[in-house]
Amino acid sequence: MSVFTTLSLEEVRDWLTQFDIGSLQSLKGIAAGITNTNYFVVTDTTRYVLTIFEKNDFDELPYFVNLMTHLAQHGVPCPAPIVDKQGVALHRLKGKPALMVSCLQGRDITTPNVAQCEAVASTLASMHLAGLSFHQQSHNQRGQGWRIFTAQQVLPKLDAAQQTLLQEELDYQHGLDLTALPHGVIHGDLFRDNVLFEHDQLGGFIDFYYACHDVLAYDVAIAVNEWCIEEDGRFDAEKRDAFLHAYQAVRPFELAEHEQWQALLRRAALRFWLSRLYDYHFPVAGELTHAKDPMHFERILTYRKQDM
Repeated sequence: MSVFTTLSLEEVRDWLTQFDIGSLQSLKGIAAGITNTNYFVVTDTTRYVLTIFEKNDFDELPYFVNLMTHLAQHGVPCPAPIVDKQGVALHRLKGKPALMVSCLQGRDITTPNVAQCEAVASTLASMHLAGLSFHQQSHNQRGQGWRIFTAQQVLPKLDAAQQTLLQEELDYQHGLDLTALPHGVIHGDLFRDNVLFEHDQLGGFIDFYYACHDVLAYDVAIAVNEWCIEEDGRFDAEKRDAFLHAYQAVRPFELAEHEQWQALLRRAALRFWLSRLYDYHFPVAGELTHAKDPMHFERILTYRKQDM
């Protein structure tokens, strides 16, 4: 959601002639996140979010468009893709894939309370259930192959203790067999900046571009590692327990999910430690960008190993 591709008001105004959404009033870059370019597009009728995809190929994107359409139609609060006068949502802008979606109400929060954690959990469980009737599949862009490749890139940048921690965790995760766990659509990136709130009212989930078919409880682990922690990465037990209770009130865990829960928390920590290490050591130039601290997820991974 950083601005890597700079757009002018006139460029967007010309592009919008394909749509029937009124006349363009303003355009503002969104300076959060580190993967795609996002702008607020305000017309004389309403506000939208325009995304320019910096890493995805055009043929990868129909999955995400169709998924968001499906979830929105099934009552999950998420952006709905906007189609042009011919019924087409995906386009090109400055030679890159582009998509416009509805703009949800609310803003992201820095320090969630227990009620907000419960709202995220129950909505995530409802999303997982709604996703069971979505029959397209997409592989996890941040799965085993990506973990190995990314680790090879960042290992030379780490000190000896970090190298040992990373290699040991890669070996541990490679040995896991998660085939018996329930699979389905996961968000894959449900961080605080991807959830909007109006006070304690959840406005919606955004940024589905890491969504894929994977272990449902892994998605829960990603969220718990983000929403239910102290500043140093240790768990806030009240928030963690409230989150898991609210989630399982909608979709109870199976026995295999309980058995692999700590391993999934470790996998979630490893995934984001690796991605932050890569972004920190191999930054992509952007107009409004910021790299997030890799040490945060190194600490979380260390704590999750201690909890085993």
